Amino acid sequence: MRKIDLQDTTSNLLGQSSNIGTDKKRKFMKKTKKKIYEKNINPQKKDMDTQKKQTTKYHQSKHNTSRLTDIKGKKPTKILATKLVKSEKTLKIIPLGGQEEVGRNMTIFEYGDDIIILDIGIQFPEEDMPGIDYIIPNISYLKGKEKRIRGVIFSHGHLDHIGAAPMILEQLGNPLIAGRDLTLSLIKHRQEDYKKGTAKNLKTLSIKNINQKLSFGAFKIGFFAVEHSIMDAVGVTIETKEGTVVHPGDWAIEKNPIHGKPLVYDHLSKVKRPSILMLESLGVSYTKERVPEAVMHKNLQKLIREAPAKTIIATFSSQIERVKQIIEYADKINKKVALDGYSMKMNMKVAEELGYVKVKKNTMINISQISNHPDKNVIVICTGAQGERQAVLQRIIQGSHKYIKVQKNDTIVFSSSVIPGNERSIQRLKDNMYRLSDNVIHSDIMDVHTGGHSTQADIIEMIKQIKPNYLLPVYANHYMLKETEKLAIKQGFDKNKIAVLDNGSIFEFHNNKMKVKHGTINTDYVFVDGLGVGDISHVVLRDRQVMSDEGMLVVIATIDSKTGKQIGNPDIISRGFIYMKENKQLVEDTRKKARIILKDKDPRTAANQNYLKEKLRNDLGKFLFQKTERRPLILPVIIEV
Repeated sequence: MRKIDLQDTTSNLLGQSSNIGTDKKRKFMKKTKKKIYEKNINPQKKDMDTQKKQTTKYHQSKHNTSRLTDIKGKKPTKILATKLVKSEKTLKIIPLGGQEEVGRNMTIFEYGDDIIILDIGIQFPEEDMPGIDYIIPNISYLKGKEKRIRGVIFSHGHLDHIGAAPMILEQLGNPLIAGRDLTLSLIKHRQEDYKKGTAKNLKTLSIKNINQKLSFGAFKIGFFAVEHSIMDAVGVTIETKEGTVVHPGDWAIEKNPIHGKPLVYDHLSKVKRPSILMLESLGVSYTKERVPEAVMHKNLQKLIREAPAKTIIATFSSQIERVKQIIEYADKINKKVALDGYSMKMNMKVAEELGYVKVKKNTMINISQISNHPDKNVIVICTGAQGERQAVLQRIIQGSHKYIKVQKNDTIVFSSSVIPGNERSIQRLKDNMYRLSDNVIHSDIMDVHTGGHSTQADIIEMIKQIKPNYLLPVYANHYMLKETEKLAIKQGFDKNKIAVLDNGSIFEFHNNKMKVKHGTINTDYVFVDGLGVGDISHVVLRDRQVMSDEGMLVVIATIDSKTGKQIGNPDIISRGFIYMKENKQLVEDTRKKARIILKDKDPRTAANQNYLKEKLRNDLGKFLFQKTERRPLILPVIIEV
């Protein structure tokens, strides 16, 4: 039986009958009610008592009252009618990335019909992802919801938070984006690099003051200062009728900052309750005391001052404050600074345009001019400390850099941390650098870098200062999120008020109660390869991995189109599998096996070329594995003549 919405029906009846007399009104209502039941009640007549039960089941309301007669028209039945009450709203928090990895940070906040997004970042490829430039969040959940997006907030300008913005903002119809000046400028430059002339399509809102308040639909957004390794980083408060989310983004606690007083976060304990702290947890395993900025800069200055020849400092291009400090010190001791690396030069140009960095022209030189100055007066600040292919430091080591040749007495400084997943690449980089220079300095032997992330002690301190009602560890590998949960419980936090989310989990919060749905949103990797976004599937990546590990074997067979018989011997081509000149017997055995497969009398082989290719792939794969214990990617080519 179809359910009758008597609330709406009653409201409509009252509206239609309000202007007629009482007798007429009763007749009108009786007649109309009869039509309603004839239309909605199961045509197979039920007994009158059942119908009576259904007719008198009305919802009460304190607003509108009227009288209706029952189906026989005998007794007037008092009822209370009202408009349909809307369902109660629930705050939803949905991470599309950043919960089981380092990077690809993007979080959806949904309340009623309103959606806001925090950060749209990339993840760098792992070593088993050949040819992939980077990975971006999967936004299939937002398809069809674009008009409900009230805004996108960016916490800071690191690529794991803004890197995917050009591709994804375009797909979302370019919603309004908010961030601080440096963050927005970096997004605009990345947008231009992605597609020339498209930065003008961005709708931006600059956060000029940390005390600024914004409204995005049902969301009220506030900001607070955080300590991080890039200028203009901010934390965000997201207030709804259900409570307030506090999200510091990436953060650290610097006890002895070079400029100003240490930041404190106890004011965030006064936000509208209940509060949910989404706490970046990357440093939960770091139990040592964080290297103070003053100590790091003192060590860098000593190395620069005492360097017998060139000083080459490799760091992240986003370390604008650090680069600024090095340039200012070089100016004091009359040394020259050359920047190298596209992102390094671009970031410093943006910072200079915004007035964040003021560089004296006689201190800065072009990288092509370093040979015009004594080596001991030259400082090169470059990118590539993560072992990236074709980055500046990699080209220096390979000897392919046009202007920089490493001498034994040059000083090479790795002023950066290791991004998880890059350990092997960086170790190879260090080994090769040690072969070229006798003065290689990195954090294992001297404090030449301080990270922008918290320590275990910082996490405890942050929770104590903010005093949240609920805790969501975020922005780290799963084990780090679980360790943060354990750490909070040790400090007395209620375990039932902590949720460790996966990518795609739906965290629901309503009436001071939380609920988590796992794995309901598609967060599969979207690969970016060159100019292609999402055109590389897991199947393609798997084939690349096979070719990278085992190589490829091409089998070319010529078939008579009329008789279906093979013509001549199959040709064999190996790439990355075996050296054919030294494995002639294996090549001949493989050719012989291919001939046997091609002579197969199976009727499916003659009728279906695809079946024949599949059979060549499978049977040759098994054959080669028996011979070599390796399984190359086999590519059959059938030519009909």
